[in-house]
Amino acid sequence: MKRHISFYSRAAICLLKQFARVTIHRRWLLLSAIALGAANSTVYANEYGSAPVLSAGSAVEAAIRDNPNLAEMQTRYEALAEIPSQVGTLPDPMVSVNAMNFPTDTYERDQEAMTQFQVGFSQVFPFPGKLSLKEEAAEYDARAAGHSVDESRLQLIKNVKSKWWQLYYMDRALETVDSNQALLRQFITVAKTKYETGKGLQQDVLLSQLELSRLMDQEIQLEAIRRNQAIQLNILMDRPANDPITLPDKVSKMMPNLVDESELYQKAASVRPRLKQMETQIDAAKSRLDLAKRDYYPDFKLGVTYGDRTGDNPLPRGRARSDFVSVMVGVKIPLYAGRKQSKAVSQKSLELQKNRYALLDEKGLVTAAISSAVTDYHRAKKQYSLFGSGIVPQAQQTVQSMLAGYQVSEVDFLNLVRSQMTLFNYELQYWKALSDAKQALARLEAAVGEETVYE
Repeated sequence: MKRHISFYSRAAICLLKQFARVTIHRRWLLLSAIALGAANSTVYANEYGSAPVLSAGSAVEAAIRDNPNLAEMQTRYEALAEIPSQVGTLPDPMVSVNAMNFPTDTYERDQEAMTQFQVGFSQVFPFPGKLSLKEEAAEYDARAAGHSVDESRLQLIKNVKSKWWQLYYMDRALETVDSNQALLRQFITVAKTKYETGKGLQQDVLLSQLELSRLMDQEIQLEAIRRNQAIQLNILMDRPANDPITLPDKVSKMMPNLVDESELYQKAASVRPRLKQMETQIDAAKSRLDLAKRDYYPDFKLGVTYGDRTGDNPLPRGRARSDFVSVMVGVKIPLYAGRKQSKAVSQKSLELQKNRYALLDEKGLVTAAISSAVTDYHRAKKQYSLFGSGIVPQAQQTVQSMLAGYQVSEVDFLNLVRSQMTLFNYELQYWKALSDAKQALARLEAAVGEETVYE
């Protein structure tokens, strides 16, 4: 950007030399225009320069630390990790207290021989293997949730980096608009001076004023877009939406070489959390299918009851009544297996098949995302190099040539303004290519699942 700013300075110097002989009043107008452009740059810097400088790495760290959605996913994983031991444990036993066979005429305990107080204990025992399968399925669910946390973290990093680089482009675009506004104000002053001295046309003044108005409108739009993107970045970092964000002026413009695309596919297949999550969900579905098949086998219930009696037996025995002990064994019979257990097995089989198809589909989406990011990166990298080393310098030379021609009245004012606007658009594309390349890298890292995507 420094070479672009120095170009504007040289252009201003050329214009100042051209009209160095105008009256003191005209010179004052010209210097006022230059000062106004500098004042606009100062206002822009003050507006966004009040907050501490936020680097891309600092933004990522803040988001990982404070983002509520990521915290929600982490808490969900921790909650699911508490389930396996619950479902893998025997059902709670049942303790019962009963009052049996009390006569309704007296409610005396010793009147009837079968009157008793009972205390019972019962326990359900699922068929062997059912509890372990339930625990296994719950463990897979917890692991899948852990992978979903890693995936959410990847997507959060991608979104933060993308928003950061979009903001960086907005800052450079606003600087470029501001510099062009300052130069156009100088053009307006020069055009007015030539018109008032009878050496220029009024349409030159009107044309330059129109282009300045267009730049002012573009500045308004860019500032609104920047504010919206700053709001989104603040939300990702769990900061107040209207917090000011100031980005550094200098960033790394290095464009690394990527590893081979097929190698990126292999890396994604082994490390991408989303794929690991879906593979773990397949394992969970297998465990649930095995559990559904075990439901054909019965569960058991074992119970023991102790009955306390009072009173004496009638003669000839005449002794105190003995207490009772009862033992109960129950078996759950899959009587409706055709409408229940068989349907459950069919359901779990289809769910397993669904998860397998979903994994295949996700693998296709991952490879497509990798290829798309690689393509966008190579395109933006080539454009950045082309604009930086070719098009922008050539456009600068064109404007300088136009300025020289305008000084000797060989180039009309319309072509001078057009060449300046063309340079302005190329400068925007230069910064846009840099931003696009960095965003493509962020998408590529998220699609692969790690940052080692370079040679």
